[in-house]
Amino acid sequence: MNIQIQTVHFDADAKLLDHVNKRIDKLKTFNDHILDVEVYLKLDNVVHQVKDKIAEIKVLIPKHTFFVKHESKVFEESFDAAFDALVSQIKKRKEKASV
Repeated sequence: MNIQIQTVHFDADAKLLDHVNKRIDKLKTFNDHILDVEVYLKLDNVVHQVKDKIAEIKVLIPKHTFFVKHESKVFEESFDAAFDALVSQIKKRKEKASV
């Protein structure tokens, strides 16, 4: 499983990157065939005072791509919400495939 984490408009600290990597490692328990994981952490509205934190996760498995995006005021919260949505997508896909 190839993991890429990209930050846009900021530099992520080690704590945030550790949090992301620990959660991404758990994806293996839901699907054994994950090829690629791309995580994008973005700051939105950089020009203005209000900075929304956006987390996007893209997961590639053979014959399917999952994509989720979530936005909040804290990166960990954005990533966790996106990750939870991604896990439910993967579980649904696995259930459909096994039927």
